[in-house]
Amino acid sequence: MPYLLGVDIGTSGTKTLLVDTAGRKIASATEEYPLYTPQPLWAEQQPADWWQATVKGIQRVLAEAKIDAGDIAGIGLSGQMHGSVFLDADGQVIRPALLWCDQRTVEQCAWITARASKAVVEAETLNPVLTGFTAPKIVWLQQKEPAAWARVAKILLPKDYIRFLLTGEFATEVSDASGTALLNVTTRKWSAAMMEACNVTADMLPEVYESPEVSGRITTAVAALTGLKAGTPVVGGGGDQAAGAVGNGIVEEGIASCSVGTSGVLFAHMRKPNTDRLLRTHTFCAAVPGEWHVMGVQLSSGGSLRWYRDTFANSEAGVARTMGVDPYELLTQEAATAPAGCEGLLFLPYLTGERCPYPDPYARGAFVGLTLRHNKAFMVRSVLEGVSYGLRDSLEIFREMGVEPTQIRLSGGGARSAVWRQIQADIYGRECVLINIDEGPAFGVALLAGVGTGLYPSVQSACAQTISVVTRVAPDAAAGAVYARYYPIFRKLYANLQDDFAALAEAYAATAV
Repeated sequence: MPYLLGVDIGTSGTKTLLVDTAGRKIASATEEYPLYTPQPLWAEQQPADWWQATVKGIQRVLAEAKIDAGDIAGIGLSGQMHGSVFLDADGQVIRPALLWCDQRTVEQCAWITARASKAVVEAETLNPVLTGFTAPKIVWLQQKEPAAWARVAKILLPKDYIRFLLTGEFATEVSDASGTALLNVTTRKWSAAMMEACNVTADMLPEVYESPEVSGRITTAVAALTGLKAGTPVVGGGGDQAAGAVGNGIVEEGIASCSVGTSGVLFAHMRKPNTDRLLRTHTFCAAVPGEWHVMGVQLSSGGSLRWYRDTFANSEAGVARTMGVDPYELLTQEAATAPAGCEGLLFLPYLTGERCPYPDPYARGAFVGLTLRHNKAFMVRSVLEGVSYGLRDSLEIFREMGVEPTQIRLSGGGARSAVWRQIQADIYGRECVLINIDEGPAFGVALLAGVGTGLYPSVQSACAQTISVVTRVAPDAAAGAVYARYYPIFRKLYANLQDDFAALAEAYAATAV
């Protein structure tokens, strides 16, 4: 029986997943690693940690599954997008990787945009240059660490560094490359204009593949290290969001997904490269060959709830430990006791700045409307509602673009709570559903490996054979009417506070020791 292996290099850990061609999970393993913040708004990781987690994960999965490694037909790779891995001529890492959530490159974004021109940036990449993207990280290295830049021979994204170690190949694929600000997203090739603007030469960048294409094969040395069979094909794979979309079956128009992890992403498939006229959302190449997707990214979705848990919910966490349950379960049960709309309490989920629809590293979180009546139940519910309002912002932009999903497939932490599922359905005004698979990007790239090795005729066919809806949540009309009154107020708050957010950042910078 053939099997498929998916490896997802995430921000908190690497997940390795083995499935059969029916989509059934055979074995999985997750290996965690640290994130470093050497300065405020900086975020870095050591690529060696990703590699160690990948090797351990593969070893654990093979040991658990007890299968012949020769029965693994193909391997797919996914990973956190936008991260920068700088290698020297010997393939050695020069410095820690700058991550997607790193916000140090505000000046470099403006520098690239001015150097290339805003018109060229938009025409080539279909997106603005944002602090999270790879290109400004490259320019930051040039300007701030020139000695390190002088050693750079290759620039890779996180999953593509793992590909290099697994196969010896310098390769990427279109969905992840879309988030570098160096790809022409329409032609699906590196942009000569953007490379020139960023002082990057073609030989520094990897070859670009479509997501299901075979991009390399497991080397003999890696086979000996991991237990995989030498020569096993590795396909292009996908950035975590594109791969997660495949894993959720978002490979045709009319269906959207909402994934709530540390960050949150609203995602819809498109057959053509449509863009928001104000570039408030991202248009990237899809993992489906020759097609595209649009997504809105919220930087602190589940991260907002985790912040609330760690800051205000010590008692709930203690009770949860005694009961042997997840603290989030108690928090969402508490939220269910507060009414929809929280009697006028709103939460802005901009705890690490924001990306969509406000590309603003200085945006900050806030509770607005607090009164003496508001207890912890109100506060935790307002966090759930605030994250959902913020994700609805992207849904409204999709509608303006003519992208009108009628169903939203939920995944991640926001899908595990019945309370949060209902809040999302009520705020989005759409049916929200759960599917039979909750394995995320690792499952998506396993399917892509199946397509690339001929086990499925297409990405759409792979999804149709393995994915089905198991739970449906319809919007509640009464709650929806409440949210319809509060949502326009929520939308105004960022504009009202934008200048104050910037002033707060300036004041902090001036007073920080």
